[in-house]
Amino acid sequence: MILASLLFLSFLFLLFFFCKFGLREIDKAVYHCFVGSGIPGDGRCLFRSVVHGACLRSGKPSPSETVEKELADELRDKVADEFIKRRKETEWFIEDDFDTYVGHMRQPHVWGGEPELLMSSHVLKMPITVYMRDKAPGNHKIIAEYGQEYHGNENPIRVLYHGYGHYDALQTPVSASESKLFKRR
Repeated sequence: MILASLLFLSFLFLLFFFCKFGLREIDKAVYHCFVGSGIPGDGRCLFRSVVHGACLRSGKPSPSETVEKELADELRDKVADEFIKRRKETEWFIEDDFDTYVGHMRQPHVWGGEPELLMSSHVLKMPITVYMRDKAPGNHKIIAEYGQEYHGNENPIRVLYHGYGHYDALQTPVSASESKLFKRR
């Protein structure tokens, strides 16, 4: 009886929240408690985080460290190719000489950042949402969203930016493929 009452109260809370703030805010409220996956800081962390998140988003298991490293290097190469393909629209926001930057980015231990997240979303044709830890323990806030044209509100790849150049993959306690919230969309 108590469990049924708690479930009903939870339902009422979500219903109230949806009516007041909309579905996008429910996504943030329901999924504010993420689990980091422990991506190593080897210069590939951004690419590893993205491919790890892409596997989870697609309903696949987390890749082994070896497979994750290989997939990260493949994504890095495709991102560099995407920069070249989109040169006219990306050249202006690259700080260094464009060709030097792209050549440098092909190196396996070079850190990626916002430009690489944007190109990763285009390569994978998936939205990517970047979070940082919030002041409250266990909470995260969205700091950037890429690839919104690829169904941005539908289960994005979630990446945690720790600051100081390190990225980690974020997982929800319930995988997105199992979530009733995502199945309804």
